[in-house]
Amino acid sequence: MSLITPTSRKLVILVFLSLLFFYGTTAFAEEEELTPGERYHRDSGLTWTGALADVVAHKPKMPDQYKRYAGAELIELPEPNYKGISVEEAMKKRRSIRSYSSESLSLFQLSQLLFSAQGITGSTHGHYLRTAPSAGALYPFEIYVIVHRVEGLKRGVYHYVVKEHALELVKEGSFRGNITNAGLKQEVLGDGGVTFVLSAIFDRTRSKYGDRGFRYVYIEAGHIAQNICLQAVSLKLGAVTVGAFLDKEVNQILGVDGFKEAAIYLLAVGKP
Repeated sequence: MSLITPTSRKLVILVFLSLLFFYGTTAFAEEEELTPGERYHRDSGLTWTGALADVVAHKPKMPDQYKRYAGAELIELPEPNYKGISVEEAMKKRRSIRSYSSESLSLFQLSQLLFSAQGITGSTHGHYLRTAPSAGALYPFEIYVIVHRVEGLKRGVYHYVVKEHALELVKEGSFRGNITNAGLKQEVLGDGGVTFVLSAIFDRTRSKYGDRGFRYVYIEAGHIAQNICLQAVSLKLGAVTVGAFLDKEVNQILGVDGFKEAAIYLLAVGKP
């Protein structure tokens, strides 16, 4: 008769993985104190011991895949069917544009930009796929648009409703000064037709990948931003990415907590 029961076998595995994790993490110890950035890079690093320990590690519950604002006004967007220049030409022409005219963007242009950011392009096994790659196809990002000058839209903060390819009005009013101040007085954030805010719900990715998921979220922000930049070139618009901003102030503009969901990246887009 075997003395090893299924319960004891699980216990042995858990102890083994815990020891691997302990010795794997202590191997990272350094004599001098690390900065928060260095510590984040170290602690989110992937090792075989960490990967094994991650099998039994606690992970947060998966939040809803699609965010909606109850009672918000829903604005349908034109169908995104623009046929512009080639990808190769757009990459060659892409530049950071910081000077814009006072002309408004059209609703069609905004529609195309939003589609390039997170538009649905197909499905597999009942799961929708989007324009930008995402770890595990978990899509942690929400796209907000601070509208300064767009034909047919009131000024305000809007949220992109992915499944309906529509906008919902979150806050009405001019937020030009707010986003400029939050962006360390970078006037470009209020000079264009719109400012995009890429906001991440981290637990969508962490529910599968644990703390390593934080890295995947930040990587994904770059995918989305590049899509917007290249689409802007094709639409003969200017765009610039902005990573320097006061997190708390931008999160307050969106009305998010800065912890479960937080602003990651800004982009200004306008007519040159």
